[in-house]
Amino acid sequence: MGGIGIWQILIVALVVLVLFGRGRISEMMGDFGKGISSFKKGMSEDDAPASPAKPQIEAPSGDAAASEAKANADKTQG
Repeated sequence: MGGIGIWQILIVALVVLVLFGRGRISEMMGDFGKGISSFKKGMSEDDAPASPAKPQIEAPSGDAAASEAKANADKTQG
C-alpha cells in the first residue's frame, strides 16, 4: 500500500488521452519543448557579457526624402 502503481498511471494516461486527444497532447509537448529551448537560450544570453548597444541611423528612403524636399520647396515659394 504505497506509491503509484502501473495501473494507476495507465488509467490517468487514458483519461488524459480521452479528454485532450492525441493531436492536442503532441501540440502541447511541442510548445513545452519550444519554451524550454527559449529558456535555455535566454539563460545563455544572460551569461554572455553585455556589449553596449550601437545606435542605428537610418537613411531616409527615396519617397520620404522626395516628399520632404517638396515640402521644403513649397515653404520657400509660398
